[in-house]
Amino acid sequence: MKSNDTPSVSIVMPAYNSECYIQFSIESVLGQTFPDWELIIVDDCSSDHTIEIIKKYKKADKRIRTIILNNNVGAAKARNIGIQAAIGRYMAFLDSDDIWNQNKLSVQIHFMQENQCPFIYSAYRKINETGEVIGDVGVPLRVSYKDMLKTCYIGCLTAIYDTKYFGKVTMPLLKKRQDYALWLKLLKMTECACGINESLAFYRVRKGSISSSKIRAAKYNWILYREVEKLSLPQSLYYFSHYAARSILRYKLPVFSKRIGVLHEVDSK
Repeated sequence: MKSNDTPSVSIVMPAYNSECYIQFSIESVLGQTFPDWELIIVDDCSSDHTIEIIKKYKKADKRIRTIILNNNVGAAKARNIGIQAAIGRYMAFLDSDDIWNQNKLSVQIHFMQENQCPFIYSAYRKINETGEVIGDVGVPLRVSYKDMLKTCYIGCLTAIYDTKYFGKVTMPLLKKRQDYALWLKLLKMTECACGINESLAFYRVRKGSISSSKIRAAKYNWILYREVEKLSLPQSLYYFSHYAARSILRYKLPVFSKRIGVLHEVDSK
């Protein structure tokens, strides 16, 4: 950490009953080659051994800060509590079951500073509950607000934004797609977000998780268009049709999707 004890990067990690995975998430932060960070873990009233695990790591490393909530408030509000408590310039996000590559922060912060890009994201890999790699998610090198209305290209575990440029921007209080809503808020304030098509993180796909339901994801996409973005009915139908068609193409016709740019190959390193 810098001499004035103000970290460059604040990492917000909401946690709820994460005793099976949170140690791997925390260890992936501790292993970063970029050391100038703070990790803010917001425990959302866990009833398992999550808090005990968090306290163990906090005792071992002063860069870890904890906020223990007495009531369960949900992921969006827990993240916002972490954002408000953060003191770093760059805001990053990592859920308590996901993992970062050790060079994740160093690659992204260097890119942001070299290219003067205030909002960045990267490719990532999908893993299952046992840590086995089950897929790759590539990304385009630039996305605008209108691009993002068609589909969410940005994985929450890869996103970083510059509070010096945007200020502290929080997530709308949705049960699902709150990160997507935040990216849209940011993209209204800048021309585009910049992507690094290199896999820098591992997203854990868990059975029964909120994000595992395609139908519920579609429902919240519609809510996002109508109630958060305040799009007209014709606009909402237009962007929702893109979202639905792209989802079907990615699942049913992945090779064709790559040819037309709906899916992106991850750059090999």
